[in-house]
Amino acid sequence: MTDKAHVLAMGLDPEVVDFSRVVIPGLTKEILAAAIEGERVKLEALGYRVRMLLIDTGKTAEATVRQTLEQQRYDCIMIGAGVRVAPDQFLLFEKLINIIHRHAAPSTRICFNTRPDDSVEAVQRWV
Repeated sequence: MTDKAHVLAMGLDPEVVDFSRVVIPGLTKEILAAAIEGERVKLEALGYRVRMLLIDTGKTAEATVRQTLEQQRYDCIMIGAGVRVAPDQFLLFEKLINIIHRHAAPSTRICFNTRPDDSVEAVQRWV
């Protein structure tokens, strides 16, 4: 079914990440951006229809996610580790989960990556 599965992969835009506070040693804006693009390419090669949604740390993130979910139905939503594991992003993560709960289809699966280069595995666990 992956040839028709729609995946929304959301995470922090590398431009807004404070790399002095990340938990992955050596991670830089360039490495993160390359990993995000690499995962998109891999998912599309596997037949998924992918939308990468890079969000800020809260100024427009909620509205952006809500609008995205109102425009398209997704089979799976992957939330990046930068939103999920960074202590200073906890409130944003909580808000995004509630937006997804309200605006995504009841059958939408939610998954989480653990680092920038394992999003494919996260999606494949559920779709």
